Amino acid sequence: MRAAYISFVALLLLTFISPVYALDPEVVRKLAFGENDEQVEAVAALVAEGDAQAATLLQALADGELQTSGKLVLIVKGETAVDAVTGAKVDPLPAERDDVAANNRLRRELATALAALKLVSADRAVRFAAAKELASGADDAMLPILKKALARESDPEIKPMLEIIQASLELKSSDRATRIGAIKILGSSNNSNAKTLLLSVLEKNTDGTYSETDQDVRIEAQKSLRAVEGRLAWGERLGVLFSGISLGSILLLAALGLAITYGLMGVINMAHGELIMIGAYTTYVIQNLFRTHLAGMFDWYLLFAVPGAFFAAALVGIALERTVIRFLYGRPLETLLATWGISLFLIQTVRTVFGAQNVQVENPAWMSGGVEIMTNVVLPYSRIAIIFFAAMVLISVWLMLTRTRLGLFVRGVTQNRTMASCVGVRTPRVDMLAFGLGSGIAGLAGCALSQIGNVGPDLGQSYIVDSFMVVVLGGVGQLAGTVYAGLGLGLLNKVLEGWSGAVLAKIAILVFIIIFIQKRPQGIFALKGRVTEN
Repeated sequence: MRAAYISFVALLLLTFISPVYALDPEVVRKLAFGENDEQVEAVAALVAEGDAQAATLLQALADGELQTSGKLVLIVKGETAVDAVTGAKVDPLPAERDDVAANNRLRRELATALAALKLVSADRAVRFAAAKELASGADDAMLPILKKALARESDPEIKPMLEIIQASLELKSSDRATRIGAIKILGSSNNSNAKTLLLSVLEKNTDGTYSETDQDVRIEAQKSLRAVEGRLAWGERLGVLFSGISLGSILLLAALGLAITYGLMGVINMAHGELIMIGAYTTYVIQNLFRTHLAGMFDWYLLFAVPGAFFAAALVGIALERTVIRFLYGRPLETLLATWGISLFLIQTVRTVFGAQNVQVENPAWMSGGVEIMTNVVLPYSRIAIIFFAAMVLISVWLMLTRTRLGLFVRGVTQNRTMASCVGVRTPRVDMLAFGLGSGIAGLAGCALSQIGNVGPDLGQSYIVDSFMVVVLGGVGQLAGTVYAGLGLGLLNKVLEGWSGAVLAKIAILVFIIIFIQKRPQGIFALKGRVTEN
């Protein structure tokens, strides 16, 4: 049986026969009427023929569409049938028909055989799917076809998969040189499966002896294992770095608006997290409007959600500043309590309007999926988009603060409110606009956060403490300090998570910030300004 299966594999890529000739009647009858072993041999022989009719017949058996009527073998689709041997249409459809049953063993053989046929397909997607299928359980008899397919394959994603499959089969060879060659192939791989295969070579029996008796093979396996582990370790470091930058970008977006409001007016705004939440829910509403009224343009809803989230949160922030905060300047405790109460009011309002359950914001198609750098490192497009988005927001805020009249007024009021007022700056209006700007940036953070998780009434509560930590660590009123602190805390958090877990990492970061502030109360960057000595 195995010899027959190997023979069909060897012939598959060497023979290209026109798809119009009839199949061997004896082979088809074995497939339909034979015992299990005969059916398996028939599958091998049919695939060896390598034409479209053989693939159609095997697929029909796999799909439960192969039937018999007397001595006829039929491929039945609905109310139509064709002769499996000749391909001729059978009309009328015989009334008496029996299904050709396929047990689990035969189904496994069918799956392998169909995958083998697909390895030589001109369609890249078909070859990729076949390679993935074979990766989960290739048969020893597949080795010749794998070699042929590998010699023809040029796709940089499919070829490494075939190399791993080939090496996994050659590791079972009785030939020492073949096993060493397979180990060298695995040693040059970036696939985490290569590590698993190499470890299997170095496994020990219950009595302490190695399963692999050849010492040279074991030495080569150890060398290849070290090489693979080194590459995978760099992949893990790259993954940690990317995760840290991604988390740092989120913290930066969440804290950037707070850096402006807290740095300018010294207001401890406990409702800042709810402004983030408002931006997220605005994104959710705009998404639903596009899904209902502009389904064809759904993938572009973020172009409208970004400004929508900014202005929605900015308007709420301006209303908050005009109605509450403006009367509490210079009274930080009362401001803290008042904004905390407002945060509770906003949370309950959202629960009343949208419900207490989380809502889901769907990513556009271009943000779905990710970039696979290595098998153990996948960079999601949504996270990449957030990193670039955070950079764009940061650059925009920097340009606004350094290149516009409003930015000049904001910096002036931040450094010396009394002097700015004396030279004609309308500080109440600057306060209102600055608070609106900071609130709008919080809304942008909510829009970004909606793309990586569910949106709920308590969304902002998860980021308010982290936002204050970033602002205090970076230095109150310092944009550069906020950037360094946000990215630094993101990276530090991910590094510590790998060592101690998420909870202990949070505790360690909090202890670090407390110690740092004790030693340097002004943060990473102190606010610069002129002072007068008495």
